[in-house]
Amino acid sequence: MRTIIFPGSFDPFSLGHIDIARRAAKLCDRLLVAVMLNRSKSPLFTVSERVEMANLCLRDMTGVEVISYDSLLVDLFRETGACAVVRGLRSESDFRNEAEMATANRLLLSGFEAILLPCRADLAYTSSSIIKEVAYYGGDISGMVSPVISEYVKTRIVERNKRD
Repeated sequence: MRTIIFPGSFDPFSLGHIDIARRAAKLCDRLLVAVMLNRSKSPLFTVSERVEMANLCLRDMTGVEVISYDSLLVDLFRETGACAVVRGLRSESDFRNEAEMATANRLLLSGFEAILLPCRADLAYTSSSIIKEVAYYGGDISGMVSPVISEYVKTRIVERNKRD
């Protein structure tokens, strides 16, 4: 069974993430969507909420499993016997960053492989940060996230604004 890992913080899970997951799932028997803890970011959602959102977005896809993981990606790669990791590319700067990460991971684990998939042109400028910023100011995020995720984001922004 060929397993590919699709890691990310997914805060929130976007249409771009769905697109990469659908395309990557065609390349393997099992796609493991790994919601990773990124200590350098301040997430809007908890890890369990991000897992729930990813599951909602991907529930119609066979061979896809969503998990959370809080360690090095190479450890998950080794533990699952994955053949590759897939990452989406929006821009030239994404390519540089992902190439550097793949090289670093290959230094940690010689069998590490990365597949870099360019995103759809209409999603090239969509990021989790942009989604949150647009939502914060009441903008329309329907072209960036699925309807169910849009409600999650709007609700959380309202909750956060009440606290601040």
